[in-house]
Amino acid sequence: MKAIAIHRYGGPEVVEYTDLPDPKVGPDSVLVQVRAAGVNPVDWKVRDGLLDGLLDAHFPLVMGWDAAGVVRAVGGGVTEFAPGDEVYGCVRKDTVEHGTYAELVAAPVRTLARKPAALDWAQAGGLPLAGLTALQSLRAVGAGPGDTVLVHAAAGGVGHLAVQIARALGARVIGTAGERNHAYLRELGAEPVRYGEGLAERVRALAPEGVDAALDLVGGDAVEVSAGLVADPARIASVADFGVKARGGRYVWVRPDAAGLAELAALADEGRLTVTVASTFPLAQAASAQALSAEGRTRGKIVLLTG
Repeated sequence: MKAIAIHRYGGPEVVEYTDLPDPKVGPDSVLVQVRAAGVNPVDWKVRDGLLDGLLDAHFPLVMGWDAAGVVRAVGGGVTEFAPGDEVYGCVRKDTVEHGTYAELVAAPVRTLARKPAALDWAQAGGLPLAGLTALQSLRAVGAGPGDTVLVHAAAGGVGHLAVQIARALGARVIGTAGERNHAYLRELGAEPVRYGEGLAERVRALAPEGVDAALDLVGGDAVEVSAGLVADPARIASVADFGVKARGGRYVWVRPDAAGLAELAALADEGRLTVTVASTFPLAQAASAQALSAEGRTRGKIVLLTG
């Protein structure tokens, strides 16, 4: 099969479009012919070796945790799926080696759900990791009807999904973004505010009593600003700042979750969740896709297409 692999840590120069053996399919896994693979910041951070202290990696290493595609074979113990099924998933395994930047991936059934019918392949490929991150972060802060939720970096890959999921949960959403994305956030149902100096004052202009919960999806001073706006620090979640725990908040590291994927798919098929695809790249141009991701200014998701 064709795949994107690295043989050592480094920058874009270590990324190779190469041939690798087809993956083995365990008893609790299915073989997925990948149609689309989402690009996430964690992918190039793995490539750079920035997560080497946290994740056990083996080379050659195929990057990527997002996939949408068609089941081609099933393991002996699998009853959930059959060949021909369209699926999508956050295919993170216990070690980093056999990722989704490939024509084929062996995916444990615990990482998969049926593809949302309302989404095309690129949208489905971009949803799993970002959508689960948004959903699990909102659950961590207990977001629900009547809450006002502040979402930092609301126009980004995770942020634009968090806005929609929070709205589906019945919450009011205030989202930070550059002014060029304000109209976009209004379309998603959020009230936009410009990030940067004076953010707390701009949020209080919309919510004088502060907000009920906050999601930090960007790092920097987002947790500090949120701490001045949220009465209960336990209702602050960050995916970017371990320091949130020292303030009494929650650090969220996304977990593969078949039930959560099914919930996201249901929201999409009900018309309450869509995925903005900013750019698509052929699999062979994964290095360029990661470079765009690393710029940190993308509205929505970047996706690799394998066919």
